[in-house]
Amino acid sequence: MAALDGLPPLRDVIHRHGLDAKKALGQNFLLDLNLTQKIARTAGPLEDVTVIEVGPGPGGLTRAILALGAKKVVAIERDPRCLPALAEIGAHYPDRLEVIEADALKIDFETLADGPTRIIANLPYNVGTQLLVNWLLPKRWPSFWQSLTLMFQREVGLRIVASADDDHYGRLGVLCGWRTKARLAFDVPPQAFTPPPKVTSTVVHLEPIENPIPCPVKSLERVTHAAFGQRRKMLRQSLKPLGGEALLAKAGIDPQRRAETLTVEEFCRLANCL
Repeated sequence: MAALDGLPPLRDVIHRHGLDAKKALGQNFLLDLNLTQKIARTAGPLEDVTVIEVGPGPGGLTRAILALGAKKVVAIERDPRCLPALAEIGAHYPDRLEVIEADALKIDFETLADGPTRIIANLPYNVGTQLLVNWLLPKRWPSFWQSLTLMFQREVGLRIVASADDDHYGRLGVLCGWRTKARLAFDVPPQAFTPPPKVTSTVVHLEPIENPIPCPVKSLERVTHAAFGQRRKMLRQSLKPLGGEALLAKAGIDPQRRAETLTVEEFCRLANCL
């Protein structure tokens, strides 16, 4: 990779700019440039595509995305210490890298889209799940993004792809199953990062379902929150605040079932009956 793009090795970049990863920012820098290329390739063809990246850090994944031909990368970075390293990448790829210093949770991502847009990111652990939910529930659907290729802790990845009767199935699995086709792409071991996290990471690839089951977002959120908030209880009990047995009867669902047994379609039915 260093030979491919002519930029210095990432370890040198980190040392030169004094970029020790900060736990408070959820930072774990990915230094293996073969892996960053593998992540970028998982997103699919990048020619003529705008890529939004969150938390680029010293820019290993940024470099891979640009080297694979993305039209433009819009990188959201909260840590000002990383900006000089990213500026060096921008100079190497004139007019193809835009860096925005901001908190990703406060960004209106739809305004950053420019033609076909994919989101690719090694997400900071402390905000990754919330960002994913925000991208799943935009103002309009189909969304502005063509795909999401994201790295999470493996535990979160399993929750994203889980379906009914899976131990990892919960609200996140319902939302992802409702609006996307999600798959686990590959695991990334702790030693690939600096500093190494205590857990294995997983790259997840999600593509939007153009016409998901019609369902009010707020109602689906309320139903899943109530049902999985007391997942060990029967639905007649966990859904009591929303109508309990009357709601379940209206949706044609056995009140003695538990949340983890319901399919995405059944949760949408409940939400539509709310």
